[in-house]
Amino acid sequence: MDTDVIVIGAGLAGLQCARRAERSGHSVIVLESEATIGGRVRTDSVDGFLCDRGFQLLNPAYPAVRDWIDVPALGLQKFGVGVVVRTGETSTTLAHPLRHPRFALETLRSELTPRSDLVALARWLGPTLLRPSRASHAARDQTLHESLDEAGLTGRFRRDVLDTFLAGVLADSTGTSSANYVRLLMRYFALGAPGLPRAGMQALPEQMAASLAEPVRLGAAARTVREAPGGIEVTTDHETIRGRIAVVAVGPADVAELTDLPAPATHGLTTWWFRATDRPQAQPPGVLSGGPFLMLDATRPGGGPAGSIWNAAVISDVAPSYAPPGETLVQATTLLDRPDGLAGEGDVRRDLERLYRTSTRHWEVLVHHVVPHALPAQPPPLGDRRPRWTGDRVLVTGDHRGTGSIQGALVAGDRAARAVIDLLAQL
Repeated sequence: MDTDVIVIGAGLAGLQCARRAERSGHSVIVLESEATIGGRVRTDSVDGFLCDRGFQLLNPAYPAVRDWIDVPALGLQKFGVGVVVRTGETSTTLAHPLRHPRFALETLRSELTPRSDLVALARWLGPTLLRPSRASHAARDQTLHESLDEAGLTGRFRRDVLDTFLAGVLADSTGTSSANYVRLLMRYFALGAPGLPRAGMQALPEQMAASLAEPVRLGAAARTVREAPGGIEVTTDHETIRGRIAVVAVGPADVAELTDLPAPATHGLTTWWFRATDRPQAQPPGVLSGGPFLMLDATRPGGGPAGSIWNAAVISDVAPSYAPPGETLVQATTLLDRPDGLAGEGDVRRDLERLYRTSTRHWEVLVHHVVPHALPAQPPPLGDRRPRWTGDRVLVTGDHRGTGSIQGALVAGDRAARAVIDLLAQL
């Protein structure tokens, strides 16, 4: 026997599973098919710029992050708690009035925040803010669209802000995600200020992997997982590894290749990363927007983006470490459930010109990431999904067996480890 536990996949779920199992005294081998760890949490370094694969943020308010991640060591650079909304010729900054008091009057007096919508939002979200676990699971679950309609949240804040913001968070513009799940996400946004690690999002899985007793075996794709007498055999292109239990913690698109489970439904997005070389002369270098906020487009009549971009951000204003000194890094996100999700570079540039009111002619495309399986679909009802045994000694985990978030991936991995530890104690 080579090890107690073989973990297939070095994403967040797999790494957390391995860490928990090791801390319980079990030996673990982690296999990763790619040349680097992280799964979908990856960062490319391009000419001194850090470009995450898919626009991602780390929310320090997630309970799993607070409990299992050394956030101070990551050097989190935080976004402002709010958004800049482009409506035609004007832009409005809507921000948390207590955390950003200089925007309080603009936020509260804006036509984008009618009192009826704010009251409806409090009614819709309030119980989850006060009693998160009980409220989210006890409430009758619906699609997000149906739930907001029922709560009377139907005005401009819904149409021009909330729908667009949440579509980018969920990679789902259809409004069919679980309302209870979205309530939980909104609670974490209300309690924390998400941000970006100093060395990119990949610093998160790298921190997790650094605590393992044995380094992750990179470039070691598992080809078969087979139960054998007294254990498990996992074959790669170079070897066969024997263990007592195997945990399959691969991404949603790869689940069906190693197990008899179907591939979970997913949502996809793309991110464009630009080195911005033209900027308004009236603003200081590197500043294209009114602060460290996400930019939303509410130009289309009836609400929502007029083009393909669902959110954009001047990343170097929020996270200076993402760009060389004096340089400006801009990201733009499109959604693959839309006909224009794969919009061309020209269309994206025109959208950015409209949003930021500056020429993009000389902006340089650093990289364009197409992420077809960014997040597992999260339709209602929100169930307490857990890792699943597909045999006596094979367990499947990942955010698709929990909730589609960093919180969900970490919890899924931890739950898998606890199930493995319990079984090992019986063998």
